[in-house]
Amino acid sequence: MSATGLEVFDKTLQTTNIWLDEIMADHGPDRRVAWHMLGAVLRTLRDWLQIELAANLGAELPLLVRGGYYNRYRPRDLPTSSRSLEDFLQRVAEEMKSTRPVNPEDATRSVFKVLARHVDLGQSAKVRDALPKQIRALWPESVGV
Repeated sequence: MSATGLEVFDKTLQTTNIWLDEIMADHGPDRRVAWHMLGAVLRTLRDWLQIELAANLGAELPLLVRGGYYNRYRPRDLPTSSRSLEDFLQRVAEEMKSTRPVNPEDATRSVFKVLARHVDLGQSAKVRDALPKQIRALWPESVGV
């Protein structure tokens, strides 16, 4: 029997929990912090990508995660200034300020690892390759499945 009564909700909840478990393996057993880390990095990443690529990545995310990804999304208000690693990490840190302190570079590495593992290989490669070199360096070289 379905836990929620809808198979689509059960599947997205299960997949989201798998992603959070992988983040918690790197940062400790705090699901709330893992959720904030996932959202902070994904929203920052979304805003660093061209709109079409951001939408294609969004389509690959579990339904529950996709909601957090698009939260507060305003394409016309995207940052146009510097696209440095420092700016990226500062934005991640700002997004995570309501949780316990987590190194934004470590958070970014963990979320990138989850994306590399679970998002279609072609799509994740497009996302990685669209990032500035310093940010791309945080993406894992290879991830075991």
